[in-house]
Amino acid sequence: MKGRLMRLVRPRWRALLRLAAWSALEAGETFLLGYALARALDRGFLAGHTDVGLGWLALAALGVLAGSFGTGRVHLAVAALVEPVRDDLVRRVVRRALRAPDGAAVSRLTHQVEIARDTLAGLVMVSRTFVVTAIGALIGLFSLAPVLLPVVALPLAAGLALFVATLRPLARRQEVFLAADEALAAELGLAVGGLRDITAAGAQDRVGGDVRERIDAEFHASRALARWGVLRTLAAGIGGRLTVVLLLAAAPWLLDHGVTPGAFVGALAYLTQSLIPALQSLMQGLGTSGARLFVVLRRLTADGGVPGEVAADPSGAPGPDEAVRLRDVTFAYGPGAAPVVDHLDLTVPHGGHLAVVGPSGIGKSTLAELMAGVRVPDRGEVLRGCARVLVPQQAYVFTDTVRTNLTYLCPDDPPGDEDLLDCCTAVGARELVDRLGGLDAALSPSELSAGERQLIALARAYAAPAPLVLLDEATCHLDPAAEARAERAFAKRPGTALVVVAHRTGSAGRARQVLVLGGDGVERGTHEELLQQSAFYRELTGLHPSLALGDADGVHAVAGAGLTGDRRHVVPHGPVGQMEAVRDVRDRGALGGE
Repeated sequence: MKGRLMRLVRPRWRALLRLAAWSALEAGETFLLGYALARALDRGFLAGHTDVGLGWLALAALGVLAGSFGTGRVHLAVAALVEPVRDDLVRRVVRRALRAPDGAAVSRLTHQVEIARDTLAGLVMVSRTFVVTAIGALIGLFSLAPVLLPVVALPLAAGLALFVATLRPLARRQEVFLAADEALAAELGLAVGGLRDITAAGAQDRVGGDVRERIDAEFHASRALARWGVLRTLAAGIGGRLTVVLLLAAAPWLLDHGVTPGAFVGALAYLTQSLIPALQSLMQGLGTSGARLFVVLRRLTADGGVPGEVAADPSGAPGPDEAVRLRDVTFAYGPGAAPVVDHLDLTVPHGGHLAVVGPSGIGKSTLAELMAGVRVPDRGEVLRGCARVLVPQQAYVFTDTVRTNLTYLCPDDPPGDEDLLDCCTAVGARELVDRLGGLDAALSPSELSAGERQLIALARAYAAPAPLVLLDEATCHLDPAAEARAERAFAKRPGTALVVVAHRTGSAGRARQVLVLGGDGVERGTHEELLQQSAFYRELTGLHPSLALGDADGVHAVAGAGLTGDRRHVVPHGPVGQMEAVRDVRDRGALGGE
């Protein structure tokens, strides 16, 4: 855990240096607290020199002012250290959830990341305070009378040793508690999401029993954690209160061995005003918050990875020429619901270009999410042999620079400026980037149209190191020409497998293969093959095989019989396939009464 924490904190070494520099002022304040008080008594008030005593007290007051100024700057340095760590953790959680979603992702993002941020800030503060206080107090004790050191240091060290011995068991109990919390969050998520079905099926008692088990497990884990907290309290008593008792009990011996009354009062002030409060804060922070932080960091940073990275599939991998393969995949939204995807076998090769078409609500987006790994099939396997990127209909753009938005999916090796602009040019976003002010211009999502946000998302996906690209109606807010340009760019990108959830006929016409959902089931083939073979596809696209032949005058004869009312005189108007059937408009006599 220390290694993970250091990897997160090490890049902020400048903030650590500022933190150490401002903490030195607080160490000086602690030193002056006991030392100035001792000198004020011995050389001032007890010696009959009131002015000298007041002077030493004034010096201690100046130390308090300097320490307060340093404390204010310390909080700023801690914020500069902790907030970027929180941002790193959020990125890791989101990447992990996109690659391998599970029911605990919400708990990690909304609860555990905040635990990590708050406890890291608290841990830095209490650890720093104890170290600074201990340095200032121990130097002060040695300066007053070296014989004071063993009386104070020995019980202090014993309390710290007992406390350190409890840290590992506390961390283990904390990990069990967090695992129970995640399990409870996942169980509640399933119960709330399927509440209507649970009620309809009369399964309230069964689901309630499952939730109750999770609650009981978290309760028992929290009790075990509390038991170890008792030892922490004992350690605090030994290192803190026992030290004061020993110092008071040793007062006659100390005074007989050269310790002045002022030095003894100063030592007592070091203990009661500095060391004991700092020790108690350290034990409270490390004992509860620190153990919780290390456990949370281990869970949040485990199985990290970059966006689009694919974990190894336990069932195997697709063939060497396959970008993604679905094997007997079935998925339904809840128990008892009709499958949206039912026993589907599908392969998309490297360099392939597949369009998925079908009526609204038939499951096209669900299929794309299954291929991306956003959803997990109820049965069957989704085997991926490469990284992937899914661009949804609602494009995600965030407030930052244009460059940061475009390189969001390639943090480890972002493209250079020229390559990044080439990516924008390929998908048709270069003009937009130039108008915004270039790569380093500030970008505000609220100032962009839906189509402009889609262009930014498309350029981001094009720049990403993901050979499998899934466009889930990602161009629906673009005009047909811009849509065609973006799709052709991905189709021509070397080594790219492109899957397009199509909302326009043109997307299907550009694809090498078309998958049709709906009708009598699943159909697949080329655009031309489906026009010839599938009545459902012709109805879906509004096209007929004859329309693919083309006509210089823009008028196409209807090939073959079978259309309602057709006596080989009905013609479609333009390439969209609108037809004028017999008696569907008022007879003007121009076509011989028809």
